[in-house]
Amino acid sequence: MRVPGFGTNKNSFNSFIIIALLEHWNNRDDDAQKVMMQAIGKIVSVPETVAFPISPQSIRVSNYRKPVQLVLLGNSYEELERVQSEVINQLRKNKKFSRIESDYSKNKPEIKLSINKNRAKDLGISTDAIGKTLETLYGGKTVTKFNQLGKEYPIILQQYLADRRSKEGLAKIFVRSDISGKLVSLANLVKFKEEGSAKKLTRYNRQRAVTISANISDDYSLSEAIAYLENLISKTQPSTQIAWKGKSEEVKETSNELYIIFALALLTAYLVMAATFNSFIHPFIIILTVPLAIFGGLVFILFLNSSINIFSQIALIILIGISTKNSILIVDFANQLRTSGKSIESGIKEAANLRFRPIMMTSVSTMIAMIPLIIGNIGPGAGEASRLAVGSTILGGMIISTFFTLYVTPTMYLMLAKNTKRIDAVDLELKKELN
Repeated sequence: MRVPGFGTNKNSFNSFIIIALLEHWNNRDDDAQKVMMQAIGKIVSVPETVAFPISPQSIRVSNYRKPVQLVLLGNSYEELERVQSEVINQLRKNKKFSRIESDYSKNKPEIKLSINKNRAKDLGISTDAIGKTLETLYGGKTVTKFNQLGKEYPIILQQYLADRRSKEGLAKIFVRSDISGKLVSLANLVKFKEEGSAKKLTRYNRQRAVTISANISDDYSLSEAIAYLENLISKTQPSTQIAWKGKSEEVKETSNELYIIFALALLTAYLVMAATFNSFIHPFIIILTVPLAIFGGLVFILFLNSSINIFSQIALIILIGISTKNSILIVDFANQLRTSGKSIESGIKEAANLRFRPIMMTSVSTMIAMIPLIIGNIGPGAGEASRLAVGSTILGGMIISTFFTLYVTPTMYLMLAKNTKRIDAVDLELKKELN
């Protein structure tokens, strides 16, 4: 079956797509993933077909592409076909991968004609005459145009459609011999062979390429899948060049960028606070609460069975600003108390006691705001994965950082701020010099 406009492109052969809509969330108990798993068990039993269900992504992109997209690069498509067969066979042994397929498959039906040159020569028929005859009758040729009532109609010479679709149509085509002048049937001069060919030959970075795509199970991250494939290629096909596309390429490019973003966020926060406090030690004391917040966020991600995705990564960056707020309240107030003549120890104790209520008020309000994101994910619902990732990360980070900030910040302030001056030390020295 061929449905133009569906499948990979309009030139797709023997493929089609069926769009099925699910009931509203209130009318069903299972989410889309469970429905897909149930559908797989029924679809795979259809004989002589390769079928699989797909689900549209929450953030719509150009196509319903799978997360794993491995690109094999080579000098010839025959070599790439051999390599892809070995790689796909190995992937099918790993239960973490599903719906494994390649964009290079010889499923386009073709008939290759070969001319018996010796027989054609004996009969006085040239290969050029045979080629032009086939080109005209199968491809069509405009031989003239007909004008009637001011309108022009092309006259196309072509064999009947029914004859073009059958093998017996060759027997109805005759070519005149240059020697005898008689008509000779093409069926006596041409042999045909049915075979499949690739519907398209893709390239990547101007090189011959084949793309292997696959889905992964919920308990298998995309980073783990990429590492597995890289290890597989290095062991089985060490001479084959590989590249990545789609989500796999984004993970490869952004895996290191995530650490850079965290580092830049910490550095920016540190420099801003250093300029505010006029000290490099006080901001360092405040920054020490960030690892506690990140640790709490990661613990709750695992505890609530969420995953580290783009939403949880954004939440971790947000935690950098939220968690440092508590320490800023304590350190800033302790510095103000030191200007009134109090010692470091008495100042930090009083600051921790007086700032306890505003710290708890702001922290608890943030935690309460995250609870609907988590409670709303009890049972299936639209956007549950993104809400759970953000809610669990921020809630866990705030619980851990708020609890430990009340102990870690005063302790580190006593240890590291002993050799620091009062924030009004410069003003006092100027007054002393002026007097």
